[in-house]
Amino acid sequence: MYDQYYGFTGRPFQLTPDPNFYFESGTHRKAMSYLGYGLAQGEGFIVITGDVGAGKTTLVGHLMNTIDPNRLTAVKLVSTQVEGDDLLRLVAEQFGIEWEGQSKAELLRSMEQYLREQARAGKRTLLIVDEGQNLAISALEELRMLSNFQLGGHSLLQIFLLGQPEFRQTLFHSPTLEQLRQRVIATHHLDPMEPEEVEPYILHRLGKVGWTGNPSFSPDAFEEIFDYSEGVPRKLNVLVSRLLLYGAVEQMNRITAQNVRSVVAEIEADRGIDASTLAPLPVEEVVAAAATAVAPTPAPFAAPAATNETPEWPQRAAAPATEGPAPFAVPAEPAQVITLTPPAADAVAPDATEITPPAAPAIDPEHLAALEAQVASLEARLVEQDEALRRVLDLLIEWVERDPDNAPNPATSRTWAA
Repeated sequence: MYDQYYGFTGRPFQLTPDPNFYFESGTHRKAMSYLGYGLAQGEGFIVITGDVGAGKTTLVGHLMNTIDPNRLTAVKLVSTQVEGDDLLRLVAEQFGIEWEGQSKAELLRSMEQYLREQARAGKRTLLIVDEGQNLAISALEELRMLSNFQLGGHSLLQIFLLGQPEFRQTLFHSPTLEQLRQRVIATHHLDPMEPEEVEPYILHRLGKVGWTGNPSFSPDAFEEIFDYSEGVPRKLNVLVSRLLLYGAVEQMNRITAQNVRSVVAEIEADRGIDASTLAPLPVEEVVAAAATAVAPTPAPFAAPAATNETPEWPQRAAAPATEGPAPFAVPAEPAQVITLTPPAADAVAPDATEITPPAAPAIDPEHLAALEAQVASLEARLVEQDEALRRVLDLLIEWVERDPDNAPNPATSRTWAA
């Protein structure tokens, strides 16, 4: 609707990833450098991660548009939660290999034969696996085994792994994936866009559909758009698409920060979620609710009438009245745990049986503090190792970009596919 009102030739902010709308933000530019370096190596694994909607699929689509299909065969697999054998069948299907009725050994031979034929025809083979966080450990191990295929000392298959942030945790911290980790030659995490990149991103996508300045955006509108989207491309697309629809309905030629706030309020209202219902209950309320659920029925322990008589202890013989604390305390608020105070020792009948509540397990504060310190130390070491690896790769990329005579130029698709 809004594309017709504003005279656009298409929808600039659709949710379906479209490499034609690729925008080279700072983090995407760096990712392309890593991908170019990895393709030039022609072997191993390249890992790209990012939050939901960060633009991983669009990035790979843009990369595929720069590759010469006559020099490189690239197939893409969107993984699901499958084990190793099922993953092999999915890969074989993408290669065009008949897998039904074949044993695993026969399937592997067929796949190796396919890769060898590609290599003899002067083509390299690239396998792109999206949604890597869904892969089982056995599936990742099968991918590693596929990367072992060689011909004349050259690898027959290179693999790109795309996934959400939790995939990094699985890949780099699972003790059973050490061999695969040693074959990762480049990795990059796609961060959200910076605030100053939001305006160029929006105008870039509008320019792809013939935007001529209508509608225009006030500077503070871009600030509000960033505040809501947090720089995540997909969230930004959803918001700007709704903004353009709002502008078309209201016949607006300029979008301001107030318009953005109005649309954000509509989006939140469409969710139908009350924020207060998502907040966790206070600890006191949780304890009180649990105590109410397990507390005895208050009727037998009702407070005594306002008389001079002392109430009887439940299931005990009558005892003489004494001056002292009440046999049991009635809570001031129903949300508190009911506390029972037994009568004085000389007021209990001889045949009464003492009830001892179970003791809470003891916690050694020093032991707990030592465990917490050990966990913090391990986490710090993991962060340091990750940062060190990223620095080394950054230096390597800078060297490649600074001295093009010693490394392939990632801007030329034929060099990558060579």
